[in-house]
Amino acid sequence: MNDWPDDSVTPPAAPDDAAPASEPAAAAAPATALRRRRWPLVAMVVALSVMVAGGVSFAVVEQLRKDVTLDVDGELVSVTTYASTVDDVLVEEGVRVGDNDEITPAAGEELRDGAVVQVRYGRELTVEADGEEQDVWVAALDADDALQQLAHRDEQVRLLPSRSADRASLPIRLDADRPVALVVGGEESVVDDGARTLTELFEAESVEIDADDRVHVDRVEPETASDPSVRVVVQVVDVEEVTKTKKIDFETVTEKDADRYSDLGSTVSQKGKKGERTIVRLVTRVDGEVESREKLSSEVTTEPVDEIVVVGTKERPEPEPEPEPEPASSGSSSSGSSSSGSGGSSSSSSGSSGGSAPSGVWSQLAQCESGGNPSTNTGNGYYGMYQFSLPTWQAVGGSGLPSDASAAEQTKRAKILQQRAGWGQWPHCASKLGLL
Repeated sequence: MNDWPDDSVTPPAAPDDAAPASEPAAAAAPATALRRRRWPLVAMVVALSVMVAGGVSFAVVEQLRKDVTLDVDGELVSVTTYASTVDDVLVEEGVRVGDNDEITPAAGEELRDGAVVQVRYGRELTVEADGEEQDVWVAALDADDALQQLAHRDEQVRLLPSRSADRASLPIRLDADRPVALVVGGEESVVDDGARTLTELFEAESVEIDADDRVHVDRVEPETASDPSVRVVVQVVDVEEVTKTKKIDFETVTEKDADRYSDLGSTVSQKGKKGERTIVRLVTRVDGEVESREKLSSEVTTEPVDEIVVVGTKERPEPEPEPEPEPASSGSSSSGSSSSGSGGSSSSSSGSSGGSAPSGVWSQLAQCESGGNPSTNTGNGYYGMYQFSLPTWQAVGGSGLPSDASAAEQTKRAKILQQRAGWGQWPHCASKLGLL
């Protein structure tokens, strides 16, 4: 058969007890299709008897006798007949054919002695060729024969079984003459008996499939006469939903504080936290390898928390200059010394100890460093009026936090630090006050 079967024609009427649509019966059809009808032969014998009686020689009658072989879908039967045409012997033997069946020699041709009359029933097959599926009628002995007839359309032509959940079937045998190759999940084996249907093959080899698995039958070139030329391929398909999470970075927001001095730097009032996005994908694996990923959903399941950084915008006031000391007369100085020496001594002692609050240059320094607030805690590791670091505070004899100490205690420790290390311990404000 050189052309594609005509897809538009209707299926042929099945022969008596033959050519059913379902797969298991299809293989058995040819054996029962040869039910003989003897009445045409009896009628022929009677006619020949009349001819002999009328003077026709017996030798002439014997010349009309023919021994032929009927091959109906691979089932061979020897027949003795006096039929004159191929169609006559088929009618005589009860073999009915339809529009999609193929007869060789053609039905109307003269029947010759020793002829082999071949009948191939047409079957409707689903074929994938050129990447497209279509239903075609093919008059073939088996899948191997069908694939060879269809190969002129596409080298990758394949037969697609009809599917129903965990079943797959073809209305034709696989290979009447050779073994077949069976590939399941990428693993290949050879089945010696290929003269069976697809359903029979799966049952014999304990192959189980589900609705997602893909099944096709194609042809391979055998290297030797004993190698398979038909291959049955089962691609194991697994489809599952895969859930993954992805972190979402938080943002940093800067806020301005009009009550915070700008020279105190920034501080974090709220720590940032990362959020989370949940993504669900439909993953398809074929024979264990990922074939595709389809995104089903993507949503934020935990919102990120912004990190808030506070910066001050308040400018420190310029320190007021100390008043120039008034010159004192020697008399007044002497008088003050003699009349109130103890008071002078007390004042000097108060100045060295720092008193209850700083005065003079120390007041200006404290005002520059912290706004003069003894309990200042900037959050960046510096405390109190003079912005001590904790190690420096402890090095000059302080205990606890500087911001918890009194103003006098802080001034006392500041003076000790100044005596040891100079005004450079407060580089910005000391320079601003002209102390460096």
